[in-house]
Amino acid sequence: MLWLAAPACVLAFAAALALRPWRTLGPGGPPWPWLAWCVVMPFLWTADRWSAMPAAQPLSGACLLLLMAGWPLATLALVPVTLLAAWLGQLGAAEAFERALWLGVAPATAALLLGAAVRRFAPKHLFVYIFGRGFLVPVLVNLAAGSARALASPLPQGLALADLMVARWLTGWGDAVLTGMITAIFVAFRPQWLATYADRLYLPTDHPGGNAS
Repeated sequence: MLWLAAPACVLAFAAALALRPWRTLGPGGPPWPWLAWCVVMPFLWTADRWSAMPAAQPLSGACLLLLMAGWPLATLALVPVTLLAAWLGQLGAAEAFERALWLGVAPATAALLLGAAVRRFAPKHLFVYIFGRGFLVPVLVNLAAGSARALASPLPQGLALADLMVARWLTGWGDAVLTGMITAIFVAFRPQWLATYADRLYLPTDHPGGNAS
């Protein structure tokens, strides 16, 4: 699927680069949790390789990165994430682009669109951000991306399509639970680490909020 994954990834990276999102960062650069999560993600993406278990499907982590950094910066961060994952998992170019698309670009972009819908049509409440954007949206986009990847990519050796679908659905739920928990913690204690959260949008108070996107 290199013919699909490579152009889609390059187009997303070019669009994010054209937006020049680094202009929104302060002089101190991005918060350290963003960078820490980018270091963790390549290990999540190659879980099936370093565990030598095809059924141990990789987590995405892209939805949490989107909530922390916003779509342009998150998309640009997927470039080093992909390169490190390719090195860790000894992936060829086709496999690296395939994972970049289905584990990174596709869920992040879908989460951006669904998150915008939640922000536009759902009630302006703290619970809506935590449950809607932190859990429900990741569930939907990870299940969709995992299913699409299972149908569009070659089956791992020793796994039937039904087994692979079950594994990727379980992984999608796990990714969403992790994203929701970390989002709730950040909202409670470090809302400034979430570029997509602002008190003025989700908390009916007069306290100043951060940036929202």
